[in-house]
Amino acid sequence: MSVMTGETTAPGTDIEPTDRPPARGIAVADRGELAVEHAAVGVEIDHLSAYYGQHLVLRDITLTVQPNSVTAIIGPSGCGKSTLIRCLNRMHEVTPGARIQGQIHLDGDPIYVPGVDPVVVRQRIGMVFQRPNPFPTMSIFDNVVAGLKLAGIKDRALLQEVAERSLRRAALWDEVKDKLHAAGGALSGGQQQRLCIARAIAVEPEVVLMDEPASALDPMSTLKIEELIDALRTSYTIVIVTHNMQQAARVSDRTAFLTVGDDGAGYLVEDGPTRQIFTNPQRRLTEDYISGRFG
Repeated sequence: MSVMTGETTAPGTDIEPTDRPPARGIAVADRGELAVEHAAVGVEIDHLSAYYGQHLVLRDITLTVQPNSVTAIIGPSGCGKSTLIRCLNRMHEVTPGARIQGQIHLDGDPIYVPGVDPVVVRQRIGMVFQRPNPFPTMSIFDNVVAGLKLAGIKDRALLQEVAERSLRRAALWDEVKDKLHAAGGALSGGQQQRLCIARAIAVEPEVVLMDEPASALDPMSTLKIEELIDALRTSYTIVIVTHNMQQAARVSDRTAFLTVGDDGAGYLVEDGPTRQIFTNPQRRLTEDYISGRFG
């Protein structure tokens, strides 16, 4: 059980006591030179419970996300999948009244402790949402480098270098290189989602969260997103929420299955290598969900 301490905490957050200091680079944002690349790191979720006001949404989740891998979060609607990944980069607490108990460690260091800047956490753990959300009137180029400009980076040559590198990594460069100053909102839905991925990785995060990134896309655009996820796993730790069982089986190394308990809160039933979860699950609930008997 988590306990409140007398220390100052992030709004709406209960924390476990710890003597370990925040990791260097987590507590204070670095506004100097942009690192060309970070090593991907692991994420440890330790007895995490999440609330909206008094309503318990997630109950006692303990899960390890391995570096340089793709972890799929699956489960029926309402089990808290999106809330879980929003907790990973401290976006959950943005909602008024939202809070957590437990702890999340990034590369071994706690992110829910005093002195840790949520903005820096979100730089290290990027987010791609279910529906593409580029800044519609902003150019493709400015969309990609928006996070860098927000961090105070003004070197035009550096911005151009990062924009091209990010668009190449997002498999979008060849399609937009001749129209970088066109509005990002003018792109197709699939292109907009890849633009959002380029924007997320431009600040060189170590972890990329994707909340149903292909659910609003056509099959061809979905295939491109899945190919992109496969390519990005060599540089990033990726967590993807998906309702699509076939997609989870295709793109992920490990799968975590959540469902809803009698108290209405989501909880972790089991997790493991994706092949095992889909062919030899250890829990009957998992087998029933995978086979379509419920959910």
